[in-house]
Amino acid sequence: MPYRLLIVEDSPELLEAVSDFFREEGAGIWNVVTASNGDDALRIVTGESFDLMILDIMLPGASGFDICRAVRRRSDCPVIFITALGSENSILKGYETGCDDYVIKPFSTRHLYAKSLALLKRASRSYAGDEIKCGDILLNKKTMLVKVRNREIQINSREYFLLLFMLENKGSILTRKSILEHVWHDDLDVSDRAVDNVIRRLRECLAEAAGQIKTVIGRGYRITED
Repeated sequence: MPYRLLIVEDSPELLEAVSDFFREEGAGIWNVVTASNGDDALRIVTGESFDLMILDIMLPGASGFDICRAVRRRSDCPVIFITALGSENSILKGYETGCDDYVIKPFSTRHLYAKSLALLKRASRSYAGDEIKCGDILLNKKTMLVKVRNREIQINSREYFLLLFMLENKGSILTRKSILEHVWHDDLDVSDRAVDNVIRRLRECLAEAAGQIKTVIGRGYRITED
């Protein structure tokens, strides 16, 4: 199930850039909801629940501080402020209001994405039912953590969703076409070579467990217990 993300930003260009990046980079992990003013955002947060919120502070109508206060009255949802207010007092006010992290404009969208994943992982609890184990590989769907021989490894979202798809179909041969459909969805500009490249990077990340991903010549790939 995708994580619900609320992004509130009054700049149409920035709002579009951030929301598009999360949708594309996440490869299906995010259900993104957006608002361009504080009053609309307040109405949304009082009626809906989210797994993560990214809030601008200076907004038409209610401020990001107002939205965060409203959220904190009913939820521990992680909140990241994005703002041009970079003074120490503004940052401290943000944390006192209840935010979990702070990103000052201008910022790297990739940096914001990395912070968001880190917060989501910390906020999530680990449940045995959310774990998939295959040989030396353990993946937790709730926390998005991947371990090899009990050692956490770092993989990006594309590699994560490829590994998840393979683990959910372990032992089965997955064609490049099926991988493209499940991991890249409707991106028609992606070639079969992209699958091979991500498989290569995933094997590098898995290190000693890399051999569990088998190449089935002329057909595709599969993951096995050994």
